[in-house]
Amino acid sequence: MSDTSPSQSLEPEEVFAQSLVNAGLVSAVDLERAGQMRQTQSEPASWPGLLVRLGLVSDQDMARALSDHLQQPLLSVEQLYSRCDSEPGLTERFMREQLVLPLQPENGRLPLAMADPFNTYLLDAVAMARNLEVTPQVASGAAILKALERLHGEGQSQMGDILADVAPADAPEESVEELMDMASGAPVIRLVNLIIQRAAEARASDIHIEPFENRLKVRYRIDGVLQEEEAPPVQLSAAVISRIKIMARLNIAERRLPQDGRIEMRVQGQDLDMRVSTVPTMHGESVVLRLLNRDSINFEFAGLGFTEQARQQLDRLLALPNGMILVTGPTGSGKTTTLYTALHQLNTPQRKMITVEDPVEYQLEGINQIQVKSSIGLTFAGALRAIVRQDPDVIMVGEMRDLETARICVQSALTGHLVLSTLHTNDAASSVTRLLEMGVEDYLLTSTLHAVLAQRLVRRLCRHCREPFTPLPELLRELGLEPQADVQLWRARGCEQCADSGFRGRLVIHELLPVNDEIRRLILDHADAGRIQASARQSGMTSMYEDGCRKVLAGLTTVEEVLRVTQEGD
Repeated sequence: MSDTSPSQSLEPEEVFAQSLVNAGLVSAVDLERAGQMRQTQSEPASWPGLLVRLGLVSDQDMARALSDHLQQPLLSVEQLYSRCDSEPGLTERFMREQLVLPLQPENGRLPLAMADPFNTYLLDAVAMARNLEVTPQVASGAAILKALERLHGEGQSQMGDILADVAPADAPEESVEELMDMASGAPVIRLVNLIIQRAAEARASDIHIEPFENRLKVRYRIDGVLQEEEAPPVQLSAAVISRIKIMARLNIAERRLPQDGRIEMRVQGQDLDMRVSTVPTMHGESVVLRLLNRDSINFEFAGLGFTEQARQQLDRLLALPNGMILVTGPTGSGKTTTLYTALHQLNTPQRKMITVEDPVEYQLEGINQIQVKSSIGLTFAGALRAIVRQDPDVIMVGEMRDLETARICVQSALTGHLVLSTLHTNDAASSVTRLLEMGVEDYLLTSTLHAVLAQRLVRRLCRHCREPFTPLPELLRELGLEPQADVQLWRARGCEQCADSGFRGRLVIHELLPVNDEIRRLILDHADAGRIQASARQSGMTSMYEDGCRKVLAGLTTVEEVLRVTQEGD
């Protein structure tokens, strides 16, 4: 009887593949399917390279898994750049295609940075070319490419390699047939996939593709701020945009009217939903893709940045059987994510929950979600009238856009439903006056409205590179603090972890206005937003600016970020 365990009888590469399943980086079903494809290939492929190429595991996740499994440090771009061999003995194209970078020889051995250390054929090829024994070192493919771009400034980028295979367009205005042919060609498909892949790697929330007279501009919105990226030449504008429209099942022949669509694909091991919007401009169609990563969404109030006090207040409000809770703020302030987090907390088998949204951003298990479609008459108000007869316990309305929708929400809250919705106002107090101005009766509002949450998103300081500093007394006074010698603030510096921005991720700053008896009296008096705000502050409400300052003192963000998104800087 043998005492050899199953894992010991497997090849090292197979053991590593199984460790990916155990770590939850890839499912057993996906691994089995990839294995079937692996067996059909004429040239042998190792697991790391195959899984990354298929998009089942991201480049970064694979690099970290290899580093842990092989018990080797994961080399950064700076380490690759500083240790690279000045005479690699390999062509730049070979290094780019194979994702390898020779490092300075040590004791007659050649350390070779590789994205796929299990590729024995590649190791043998480099050993033969350099006539040295090769020892593999772990680095991500992205880090190797960045190091190569720094080392070979005149060399082509990954996008440049793709463009080398694209034939130049002769006519500025292609026919629909020509556009279809170009958009279906391998180079344009690779270009669009590269743009989306880079956005996913950079944690972008949006991709903006904008044609101008002499150039095509590609920008990513990362942590709420737009950053320009490498873009294809202007001659390919129509082909790139047509490719996106084909993926989103839009009409590529229609270039005069706005269109909306959706793309679902797996990128770098992540399931991405992309909302696509096109609008005609002077020089072609402008396209915006909103990236919705179902794997990374955080449905916890603590993870979004809410304080312990605010979480306790929200828990009490969400436990109420009926009434109305509003979340307010401008576009892009995280209102929908906050509402989804509330729905996630309320989602139990004992509750019937229905949402009316435009559009449905994330599909939530166990919740009935309705997509508004005005073109066929399915409006917020029309959907609400129907779903009240569905006997729901909780109703979420994407936005109160008109008086009819607001009145149905109020009536639903009066008849035993908990209603969650959003408004576009600058602060919590303004939401009350907005509803009154829309025509909602004051006595109904006082009977149904429980609280208004106003919020903004600020960039979160990178934990790896933030640096402390002692603020000037004038800055402390601006923050509403008495100058003290022991007060320490933090500022952004920039490192590889945050792409040299100094920030990584975002968090909420907020103010929560509970509707108490004094606020109800002011609503009946049709008081202005200033009086309502002052009364709420006397009752203990913390303003958004004050909440932001507390997070500055906690080292979570910077003074500049808080001032950027609030109007109380002075």
